[in-house]
Amino acid sequence: MMERGRKNQKCSSFCNPSMPGATAAATSISGGGDGGGGAYGGDVNAGILDETVLMLVFRSLNWDPHVICVAACVSRRLRAVARRVLFRELCISRAPRMVSALTSGGVAPAGRLGGGWHALAKLLFFCCGCAAPTRFFTPDRAAPGHFVGASRFSKTSGRSFLARRCWGDLLFVSDPCEHPAAGRGGGEDLGAYRGVFRGFMRSRTRAWLIGKQAELETKVRCPYCGARVWSMTAAGLVPRSASKRLGSHEGSLEYFVCVNGHLHGYCWLAHLSTDDDDEEDDGDDTGDDGKHNEEDAERNVEF
Repeated sequence: MMERGRKNQKCSSFCNPSMPGATAAATSISGGGDGGGGAYGGDVNAGILDETVLMLVFRSLNWDPHVICVAACVSRRLRAVARRVLFRELCISRAPRMVSALTSGGVAPAGRLGGGWHALAKLLFFCCGCAAPTRFFTPDRAAPGHFVGASRFSKTSGRSFLARRCWGDLLFVSDPCEHPAAGRGGGEDLGAYRGVFRGFMRSRTRAWLIGKQAELETKVRCPYCGARVWSMTAAGLVPRSASKRLGSHEGSLEYFVCVNGHLHGYCWLAHLSTDDDDEEDDGDDTGDDGKHNEEDAERNVEF
């Protein structure tokens, strides 16, 4: 049963937090709402439901995200513990410096991230693909989401996705995940990428979107937390440096940012020749201001 669960790449533990029962489960596991005993009273959390036992078990498994997903599918209580504890430890274990940057400076009170730790864990290990066409990006066919074996997140890359007026923000963005596009002319593949803002509620990006009364999308939701999103293309906040960073032609990309600060987007990736590869290797890794960011925290997140 565990093996079948490992192969199921769309486990419900990585689902919209608004799913039926999720709120009730979180209330129950935290000891509220039932009027008696609570989660820590009596033998409610004895044995495998004891958080200390769960921590030891999953630490011995090196916080395998597939196994955590399977465990979260077993019951509401386990799902609530996974969302509150296990996914947090997974993120800290696999991307410690990135998590430290996202939570430092009091931007995550009591260690709480916008959208929850399960959303960040999904963002680290799951490529959302491209399920349907959007206003500014029309693939020939849908690209399904999938777990990824390794991902590289970089705040230098993230800076390339910030308009000049928003350079004070800290954004981590992954390298694009390549999906072959059947029937696409010019030898281009579909690229899907994702990222996360540090302290999005206090960010310049959010302040600009709110100040300009940018409209939230009606047909697109964040694939990581289920929240509503802004199209950065529609808002006019896509800098030219984003296309350069992705290796895509200008105007051949779109990305969204949700109200919790998660970014996801798509682009067309041109196949590089050998000469193109040499040029990329010789080029400077700079932002729009021409200054190399020596404090880049590029990390490989692996299973």
